[in-house]
Amino acid sequence: MPAAPAGALCRTLRQRAVLGAFVLACVGVAMEVAFTSLMEFSSSGSWRLMGKSYLWMFPIYALLYPAFVYLRPVLGRKPWWARAGLYTAGIFLVEYLTGWGLRLATGACPWDYGNARWAVQGVIRLDYAPLWAGAALGYERIFLFVHPESP
Repeated sequence: MPAAPAGALCRTLRQRAVLGAFVLACVGVAMEVAFTSLMEFSSSGSWRLMGKSYLWMFPIYALLYPAFVYLRPVLGRKPWWARAGLYTAGIFLVEYLTGWGLRLATGACPWDYGNARWAVQGVIRLDYAPLWAGAALGYERIFLFVHPESP
């Protein structure tokens, strides 16, 4: 018997929103840890595969759920490449705003990209656009599992 969508487990929209935000936050942080461990391996060759993330990332990745609630009905019928591009632009906007907000609040942006070639003020990296596009389409699939009636 196929697994029931996660949305079927939730009785209310609030429960679904909490579950969706939690799942997307956990997946986002897990992907970030995997990505940073691979980047560490590529620079040091260490098989320890030491990845990292920041506690700040849970609420930031949780923002994906309300973003998809509002964007998916508008973008749902667009081709995958258009959705990926628009989602990536949104991710860059949120990454930029939260990076600057954290820098103002704490004195530092946790994911400071410094002077990397394609970094914008140290808070976003434009060369990560293809990775964010792929991740966004993956997040969209997870969102549709939790919120199956979305177009």
